[in-house]
Parts: sequence; structure tokens; C-alpha cells
Amino acid sequence: MPHIQQLDSHVADLIAAGEVVERPASVVKELVENAIDAGSTAVVVEIRRGGMGLIRVTDNGCGIAPAELPTAFLRHATSKLRTEADLGKIGTLGFRGEALAAISAVSRVDILTRQAGAAEGASLHLEGGVPGTVEAAGAPEGTTITVRDLFYNTPARLKFMRKDSAETAAVNGLMQHLALSHPDVSFKFIKDGVEALLTPGDGKLESAIYAALGRDFARGLVPVSGSGGDISVSGFVTAPLMGRGSRSMQVFFVNGRFIKSQLLTAALEEGYRNQIMKGKFPGCVLSVTLPVTAVDVNVHPAKTQVKFAREHDVFDAVYHTVLDALDRTGAPAAVPAKEPPLTAASRQDFFQTMDAKTFRQGGGKPAAPPAAPARPAWNTELRAPAKVADSGRTSFYQTSRPATQSALGRAPSSVTIPSGKQQTPPTPAYRGALGQPPVSVTASAAERRAEEPAAPAPAAASAETAAPQRSAPRPFVPAIPPEQLKLTENLPGQTALETKEAPWRIAGEVLRTYIICESADGCVWLIDKHAAHERINFDKLKNAQEPPMRQTLLAPIAAELSREDGALLLENLPLLEQFGFACEDFGGGALLVREVPADIDAADTVSTLEEFAECLRTGRSPDEKRENLLHTMACKAAIKGGWVSDPAELRVLVDRVQSGEVKYCPHGRPVAVKLTKYELEKMFRRA
Repeated sequence: MPHIQQLDSHVADLIAAGEVVERPASVVKELVENAIDAGSTAVVVEIRRGGMGLIRVTDNGCGIAPAELPTAFLRHATSKLRTEADLGKIGTLGFRGEALAAISAVSRVDILTRQAGAAEGASLHLEGGVPGTVEAAGAPEGTTITVRDLFYNTPARLKFMRKDSAETAAVNGLMQHLALSHPDVSFKFIKDGVEALLTPGDGKLESAIYAALGRDFARGLVPVSGSGGDISVSGFVTAPLMGRGSRSMQVFFVNGRFIKSQLLTAALEEGYRNQIMKGKFPGCVLSVTLPVTAVDVNVHPAKTQVKFAREHDVFDAVYHTVLDALDRTGAPAAVPAKEPPLTAASRQDFFQTMDAKTFRQGGGKPAAPPAAPARPAWNTELRAPAKVADSGRTSFYQTSRPATQSALGRAPSSVTIPSGKQQTPPTPAYRGALGQPPVSVTASAAERRAEEPAAPAPAAASAETAAPQRSAPRPFVPAIPPEQLKLTENLPGQTALETKEAPWRIAGEVLRTYIICESADGCVWLIDKHAAHERINFDKLKNAQEPPMRQTLLAPIAAELSREDGALLLENLPLLEQFGFACEDFGGGALLVREVPADIDAADTVSTLEEFAECLRTGRSPDEKRENLLHTMACKAAIKGGWVSDPAELRVLVDRVQSGEVKYCPHGRPVAVKLTKYELEKMFRRA
């Protein structure tokens, strides 16, 4: 058995550094939080090569005394705690005294500082946690810390670092959160010599949101403010119609500290229940303020998770505040506007002037508008209800797309029913409702005279009493005469396709989502058309040898995403090309989309890219990322529940399901549910 011995101090420092310094963004977080605790009103952050080459943080805070510089880089050395009681009331961002020691242990650090009112400043160089000598130096008021060659002495950690673009995106997202949590501090972020973020520091949260998250996100926000007991909630949330494709734009702060909390996320989304579209997520910038003794911030090494003493009260505070803001309850009553003076009308006709109050009281009546021109006779047929083929009943639903084109790419010219008869051709009213010109099915007068026997002319009737007579519909003439069909029967190389009657029939569709199908063995199947079509699309995309067909947009779409999502997509532009998206950098985290896949509606471009970013973030291997992207593509291009579907579309879906080709959707949900005859009879107490 090996002997127990104490680790070397350098090894212990490296182990401790691994808990605090995970990536360059961790270094930036610790340094900027120390700058905020020092009372800074302006902070400048500069990085190169994603932070692996250089990290420089400059502030105008209180500075550090020259004699205390070596002590500041010792473990558990801090100016923010004094006694054991202080651990129960943490009011600062940093407090454990491990940040500077951990950073210096895995990098080369230079610090330059000067206190307010001091004649000169001081500088110190550390390498691998070993400090040099403190030297006098000229410096502005505040502190500048430069970190170079991060993880130069820990190759095991260095080989797990991601690409420079990914690390830059992480630092960019961190700077957004810091800027939003402290709108009274002006933040400037410079990456590789280019300014990426600048906030005014005027103390207004709206200004910080506009600078950090963009104009499109800022202009669709609803202010939130409320309190209950000693818990207060303030900030902004997105309007229900401005839902996002992921939760990447949900930002929460507790006592000025950015955190990730499932509790606050659940409370926010509960406030949007029944008000936001399914599959969309609200965005927010919410700040929760509560006593420092009611929250524990020392439950996670990175301090991004906290524990509340009264979770139920915090949930209720966020939920009711968001709900009140969305319902516009608790808003101050609007001041009644002064009634505008009446303006004398220049003409006493239809265009006369009056206010709304006079109109409601009946004080003035405008002249009757001119009579509308008479509608043509065929226009009355457009208002007739559509007839469902082979059913003889009126349908509530009008088809929203032309009958000659289906979402599955097949033209439903004639659909065979298991009974052997075909659907009747569309009536003129039905064709008019579909946007097609009405087709007359009445025989011409010359044809009627040729078919009908001669009869004595009846007595002339008046135009008012003459009843319109309708002739029987005339069957369509086949495109190829039967004589020519006989000639082609015996031609070499010509094979007639025999259509077999399917061992099932489509009984109908309910809720515009589920297809009811009856099989020959007496079973009833309920088929989810969206799940079935999604699986068909997924298999087609997965087995495709060539990229999907694209459509070039007449006007490119500027997709406003979060900076982290935008950088993640820009890093994977070749992968987006494979899926039919032609994108380019538009600045500020936005992407300019010029081409999209032909199967995806252009209006879904932004939400699709947001889901792509979420898939790329959660996927571990390249194959897993590709699978997740295929899931998103298949879902976006599939028929949605609630859409009006053509009978030919339903038949194709049922064919695939009943043949056993489609069993589960890409997410693992069942496509069809089977009910046997015995189970149905048992429900009705017949078995």
C-alpha cells in the first residue's frame, strides 16, 4: 500500500487552479468581478487568440497598495471577508481569495496598479505562481492585469481547449452578462484588435440591453417590476409573439451576480403558459434582489449556481411579476386624453369630420356610401361550402393550398378508394375556393340540341318567372382515347402496372393531426401525420447523397442571434452549407442568410438557426451534431399538426406507416397507435 504524504505546494496550486480556471472565459470572469468589487466605473477587456495568447483587464478602481501585491496572489488572501459570520452574508462577487492565486499558477501574469492619490504605482511579474519583486512604476489610477500563455505549464489541460473562435464566443457571452448585470459600469471588449462590445454605463438597463443583445431584441421587450416581501424582481421580458427558438436569451441575476437556475427558468416559462407558441421560449433580462442571508452563492466553484433559502417564495415572485407584466395588470391608469376640438367639415357628404364620442351618441350620420357594383354570377359560387368527395357532407375546412400540389410533392389527380370508385372531380365552388378558375361542367347548347329529340317550342315565359335549368354533369374525356390504349398494350418494353387494393382504408382525420385508418384484420390505427412525415424527411435527408435543394432569397435575411450562438454558427459554416444554408458574418453576432433549403419556409429561418446553434452546443461528437441538425431540418420541413392536408398526402403517409417502413419519429415518439376490435368492444362493454 502506498504511503500517505502531503502534496507539493505547486501541485496543490495546479489542482486548485483546475477548479477555478476552466477556460479563458473563467479568467476574464474572475478579473472583471474583482474590478467591479473595486468600485470601477469603466472596465476594458482585451483578448487575443481566444484568450489563450493574451488577456488584459484594465479598470479605474481603488487599486492595490504596493506592499500588498505579493499577498494578493496567495491562496485564501482576500479583502472581502474577515470573520466566520461574513460567510452567511456574501455581498460581493469575489470572496474566496483563490482567483489570483489560481490564475497565476497556470500562466504568466503582470500587474500594474496605483491607488487614488498615490504619487506612483507599482508592478509585479509572476510566472507559474512564483512572484518576482515589486517595482515602482508609473501607472494611471486603477489596476491593469495581463495574463499570457494560459496553461503553458499544464499540457493536460491545454490539449482539451477548443478552437480560438469558440473560446472567443465564450468570452463574448460572458461580457454580455457582466454588462447586463451592471449597467452603471461602462464595459469595452476588444478581441484581436477589433472592438466587439461597448456599453455607455449610464445606469439604464435598456441601454445595456441595446448594446449587448442588439436592437431587434431590445425593441420587443416588456418592462417587468414587482416585489413581494423582501424579494423584488425587475428587468425586461420579451413579448409573447417574440418567442425565441432556444433558451439562450434568458439571462438571470441574483443580487447582481449572473447565475443559471432551473428554478427561475421554470418560473419565467410558467408565466408564459397559454400565451406563447409551443416550441418557442421567452427571452428575458431579469434581476432578483433579496437579502444576502437568504441565498448561498458558495455551492459551485464557478459561482454560477446558487441555493435559495426560500425557493417557493422566489418562484412566486418571478412568476407573478412576469404574469402581471404580460397581462398589463398593475400598470398605472392611463391619463384621459383631452378631446380634440371639432373641426368644421368643408363638405357635408360622406367625408365629414366628427369625433368618436359624437359618433357613438348618434350626433352625426355620414352619408350612405355609393351602392356597390353588382357581383358577377360566378362570384356567388365562391361562397358555397366545399363538398368533400364521396361523403356527401359539407366540410368545415377549406384547403389552404392548391389541390394540384401537395406538401409531399405529389399531384392528387385521382385518389383510389378501397371500395373501387374514384373521387368526383372538384365542383366549381371548390375550385374557386382553391384559387383556381371555375370549370363549367355544363354541355354546350349545340351538344344538347344534338343529343335531345326535337320538341315543339314551349310558350315564351317571362324572364322573372323562368327557373334556371341545370343539366347533368358531363364526364371528363380521357386524355388518351381507348383505341390508342389498345394499340400500346402489346408494344415491346411496355408493362402495365397492376394496382392492388390496399388491406386498409382511411376512415378520416381528427383534430387535423391524427389519421384514422381501419385495417383488414379489424384493427383501428391512429397515425400522427407530423411524426410520420418527420421520420420520412429524416430518412430522406440521412440517406441523401447530395445536399438538399436550395432557394435563393430575393432579400437576404439578417438573423439577429446572441453573440455566442452567432459565433458558434460562424464556426460551423461548412456544416451549414451541407444543409442548404448560405450564410455570412453580418457583424455583432448576426448572420446574413442568402439561401435556405427549399423545404423550409423562409419565415422559419431565424428559429431554425437558433435550434441549429442549440444542437451544435449540446452535441458531443461530429456524428451526434449532424444527427441533431437532421432532426431539426426534418421537423421544420414536416407537415404540422393543425394543417389542412390533401387526401393524397394522407394516403402516402399511411402507406409508409402500414408497410412498416415508418415506426418512430426521429425523437423516439411512436408514429401510430393500434386499437384492436376487442379493445374497442371492451370500452363499450360489448366484450
